[in-house]
Amino acid sequence: MDGSEQHEETAPPRARREGIGFMGRLRAYFLAGILVTAPIAITVYLASWFIELIDSRIRPLIPSAYNPENYLPFSIPGIGVVVMILFLTLIGAFAAGYVGRLVLRAGEGLVGRTPVVRGVYSAVKQIVETVLANKSKAFREVVLVEYPRKGLWSLGFISGTAHPEIQKVSGEAMVNVFIPCAPPTAGYLVFVPRREVTVLDMTVEEGLKMVLSAGIVTPPEKPMEEPERISA
Repeated sequence: MDGSEQHEETAPPRARREGIGFMGRLRAYFLAGILVTAPIAITVYLASWFIELIDSRIRPLIPSAYNPENYLPFSIPGIGVVVMILFLTLIGAFAAGYVGRLVLRAGEGLVGRTPVVRGVYSAVKQIVETVLANKSKAFREVVLVEYPRKGLWSLGFISGTAHPEIQKVSGEAMVNVFIPCAPPTAGYLVFVPRREVTVLDMTVEEGLKMVLSAGIVTPPEKPMEEPERISA
């Protein structure tokens, strides 16, 4: 048997080899199309849903004389969002002035004398001010805690220092850690000793991506370093 006959016996049929390559390329192109279009499509869908939601609430409140859609033969998507942004900006400018501060102080005084409403208003105001304040450290650190039992680790976010009464009961420094569910429709607030909290070298955005994707999307790998523990 010469070399050419041996090559013909060992080599697979050319038609079959080309068929496998062609189907493989089609599959790769199909998956590439999904990877390209899915993020764009989902982003556009969520953006359009949010704009339509705001428009449906704000558009009926616009006076007919000031609604540009009454003078145009077509609808303007996003007009409700624009009106809401302008309205909030005007309120902020008014509240920053002397008269606005007086009105705001009088309104808060009235709310403060209402039994049930004052508790809700105070809690919501404190949450908003804490989250929006640049100096606030709430949800600035991604941490790892052993929860719900030893040997199982949960991803969480430090939301602040525990109340003195809680620290008095535990007898040591404690921090508030919010552990979101995956996907984050709810979560748990746990009080953990500082010495048992491990701060991760991970941004809050990366931590939220992990939670939103149920662990499918993970941050890029970084050089191995010793995990930092919060000192007591």
